[in-house]
Amino acid sequence: MSPAEFTDLLLLQGDFLKPFAIALTRDSEAARDLYQETMYRALLHREKYTEGTNIRAWLFTIMRNLFINHYRRKVKQQLFLERATRALVLLHQPYVDNQAITSMQVKDIQHAIYRLPNLFKRPFLLYYEGFKYYEIADMLHEPMGTIKSRIHFARKMLKQQIAH
Repeated sequence: MSPAEFTDLLLLQGDFLKPFAIALTRDSEAARDLYQETMYRALLHREKYTEGTNIRAWLFTIMRNLFINHYRRKVKQQLFLERATRALVLLHQPYVDNQAITSMQVKDIQHAIYRLPNLFKRPFLLYYEGFKYYEIADMLHEPMGTIKSRIHFARKMLKQQIAH
């Protein structure tokens, strides 16, 4: 199948994906983003599609997996911020339940992250966004062991910066 034929086939199936995206996200803006990302990924990986198979099922699977991965990243980010805030609170006793203080602490953490050297900051931020070690290694064209090491050292540096 030529790339033009594949693109035409995708465009014909697009109308069936939009309601599924809305059902998953329950937000029209997020659904539009999910739809676009699904179509992009389908075009990017068109060689993985076997001609004659159910393209709708293939596209639905791509969309579902993208949605799940996005959800996992979001949960991981929230968990990280909660843990970092708790760590700051424990370091700065006594604890005061104040939203403004918590907001300032999160800003301190974010500032500490951006003060990291780029060598450590890039892999750490990608990990923070929910990417797996092997995905980060592919993106940065580095061995996976190097990526794990840089993320580990970034955490150590952040702990030191936050403690002071």
